[in-house]
Amino acid sequence: MGKKVIIIGTGFSSLSSACFLAKAGYQVSLIEKNDSCGGRARKFSDSGFTFDMGPSWYWMPDVFERFFSSFGKKVSDYYDLKRLDPSYRVFWEEGDYTDIPAEYSELQTLFDKHEKEGGKKLNYFLKEAAFKYKVGMNRLVYKPSKSITEFIDWDVIKGLFRLQLFQPLSKHVKKLFTNKRLIKILEFPVLFLGAKPEETPALYSLMNYADLKLGTWYPKGGMHKIIEGMQSLAVELGVEIRTNQEVKSINVENSKVISISTETEEIKGDIFVSGADYRHTETLLNEKYRNYSAKYWEGRKLAPSALIFYLGLNKKIAKLEHHNLFFDEEFDLHATEIYDEPKWPSKPLFYICASSRSDHTVCPEGKENIFILMPVAPNLEDNEETRDRYYNLIMKRIEEKLGEEVKNHVIFKRSYAHQNFEEDYHAYKGNAYGLANTLRQTAILKPSIRNKKLKNLFYTGQLTTPGPGVPPSIISGEVVANEIVKG
Repeated sequence: MGKKVIIIGTGFSSLSSACFLAKAGYQVSLIEKNDSCGGRARKFSDSGFTFDMGPSWYWMPDVFERFFSSFGKKVSDYYDLKRLDPSYRVFWEEGDYTDIPAEYSELQTLFDKHEKEGGKKLNYFLKEAAFKYKVGMNRLVYKPSKSITEFIDWDVIKGLFRLQLFQPLSKHVKKLFTNKRLIKILEFPVLFLGAKPEETPALYSLMNYADLKLGTWYPKGGMHKIIEGMQSLAVELGVEIRTNQEVKSINVENSKVISISTETEEIKGDIFVSGADYRHTETLLNEKYRNYSAKYWEGRKLAPSALIFYLGLNKKIAKLEHHNLFFDEEFDLHATEIYDEPKWPSKPLFYICASSRSDHTVCPEGKENIFILMPVAPNLEDNEETRDRYYNLIMKRIEEKLGEEVKNHVIFKRSYAHQNFEEDYHAYKGNAYGLANTLRQTAILKPSIRNKKLKNLFYTGQLTTPGPGVPPSIISGEVVANEIVKG
């Protein structure tokens, strides 16, 4: 029997790490605080409606295929995947909307419609984005980011100029495009990376390649089907999963972690990995064994939190697609109120996922299942009065843009925000997405995947390398597993 690995959490990164370690011959146990696996990607059902609680965008399908193929499996062994067309719908201030087509020739036509030679400019922009995606995904994100020497790679060095690490995304976009709508479409993916387009390296135009070329997909049954697939694979590989076990302390002897303690038992192991909130994990250690101080964490730039409404409607909504972006207010103002002057937004943008448009299994016949997400600054005062105020504001905006009554047709409602992120995941300052992907928090400048004082404690997930998002979290689990296997 191999060494015993104890992993805290059952999100994407923890499940990924568990699978790779079990395949390598380790005896692996996952310890989960909540009553089901998935972390932020859990699901819940109520009144006939089923909701993904967190991630709803399926981008970078190659990452999922790579993960399952590492175990001789295919995505299709675990869930049915369909490409959405249109990829998403964008509602504008003027009252109209734009559909982003899955077919690239149609996308070029759309860009030509809004800007002279828009399709030609798009070709150039996405050619550069494809290069960044290829280098980023093949050369950068699978590195443990322990030392700058990892990035002394000739292919990376000779392409450094094209990677545009030191040029802001906004400048890169605006060099090519002048149409405000096209600029918003190209800048939107980084809103959830945790920084304004002016502060995000143009390297992250690789997200545009993922969006506009690789496409937006949907696993039938919901995003939780990915978690179910990974959980099933983990169990098949011999991983033990324990739920309803919150870790209360990490116990150290002779500069090694010897066990973790839950409310009911002490669990011993040889190697320990935390996929829980990094900062919270450190509070479970004696201060002298922590990688980072409270001052360090206070100085980190966090990605947004979110105010979410899970709604069940007793009718269908004609104008909604599966994914819908409401850009009917000023993008820059909302971004400023998230990142520069943190406050509850005055005129928020928001997103609606209506998965029932693509999947009749997630709600009763003739009804609609919608998930509304408004990105907000972390560490705000969160109370029911504030949630109700934004619910009413958003409902009014939705009804104005869709031209039909919605609020009076809501038969199920649940809200979720900072307090819930803190209670369910111990999320630092109630953040939803981890650390912002700014240049100062990229690669080796992210929190380390290894504890520098305890040789058998590792960290995985969105607060360490390679960063926030579902594909990066899956990659993070593999990176940490590889480090453990290397010894």
